[in-house]
Amino acid sequence: MGSVDRRANGTWQARYRPAPGATQITRTFGRKVDATRWLTEQTAALAEGRHIHPATAKLTVGEWCDQWLAGYGTRRPSTVRQAGVHLAHIRAAFGARPLAAIRPSDVRRWTAELKAAGAADSYVYALHRRLSQLMSDAVHDGLILRSPCSHRTSPAAGRPRPYVATTEQVFALHDTVAEHLRPAVLLGAFAGLRTAEVAGLRVVDVDFEAGVVTPVEQAGGKPLKSAMSGQSIPIPAELVEQLAGAVRRFPGSTVVTDGIRGPSSTWAIERAVRAARRKHVGLPEDFRFHDLRHYYASLLIASGLDVKTVQHRLRHGSATTTLNTYGHLWPDRDEATRTVVGAVLRARPAPQDHLR
Repeated sequence: MGSVDRRANGTWQARYRPAPGATQITRTFGRKVDATRWLTEQTAALAEGRHIHPATAKLTVGEWCDQWLAGYGTRRPSTVRQAGVHLAHIRAAFGARPLAAIRPSDVRRWTAELKAAGAADSYVYALHRRLSQLMSDAVHDGLILRSPCSHRTSPAAGRPRPYVATTEQVFALHDTVAEHLRPAVLLGAFAGLRTAEVAGLRVVDVDFEAGVVTPVEQAGGKPLKSAMSGQSIPIPAELVEQLAGAVRRFPGSTVVTDGIRGPSSTWAIERAVRAARRKHVGLPEDFRFHDLRHYYASLLIASGLDVKTVQHRLRHGSATTTLNTYGHLWPDRDEATRTVVGAVLRARPAPQDHLR
């Protein structure tokens, strides 16, 4: 499979082919013993399925980031931009180092340094997930044998529980914003639409007779966040009536307008929420339009709906996302489980003493 030969200048050259017909790999050493040892290591790695091409082993983290991001460009532009921001942090920490040289201890030290620098736990967690994704794909491509990222290197997620406004706060917010933006509050709090979905919702996307809202695009005609985001949302007659009234008062192609027939923007909606929040006592300083979606989720859960139904109304890609975000809102069922188990035990006939 390989050989070691002495060259005219007195050095020793080891060579082997990683596969039949593949380009021969060579390396030169000053001593025969070193050449022989290297060749033995490479052929053993081939036999055991852990061989990495020497040229590949020199690939740096920064170079792999460039290759990886180039193949990531088929996603939504906002998703690609977020990945680019994450990769900037990864390049700053590991960019010049060989991909295969990163160890779990390096990853743990990196996350500790990020936290010490003041990065939020949730952001450090997101950066670790991106590095893990990067390294897992490198393993899949045969660039490294194993990823340095695992549950042992992962920092705590640090996800704060979402703020859930009260019904009184929601209506106070609704009454405080400009009248042409009030449909936005209704769509966020009672249909669970995201800001860009609200701004992009056209009048034709609402079936006023059937009471159904079907998001088709985001603001500016941009595609929805995911395929699941286009699921239809049933709305009650009361909400249909209010939306229809708003469309009559402020006609335009979109349900939420700028007040003069043009579509509203996400920026205008968020700015209106911030301004109203300052006037309304009780809402936290970091309250944003997206928090109305949390109110909608809490409303569904408090009504006794199961996780799959809530998942579909929120248009989450999986029930796991719903549970991770809102699991704490489901009521405690301890007493219910006691009742169920107790009923089974009570139904069992009393044991009879054996007759002698």
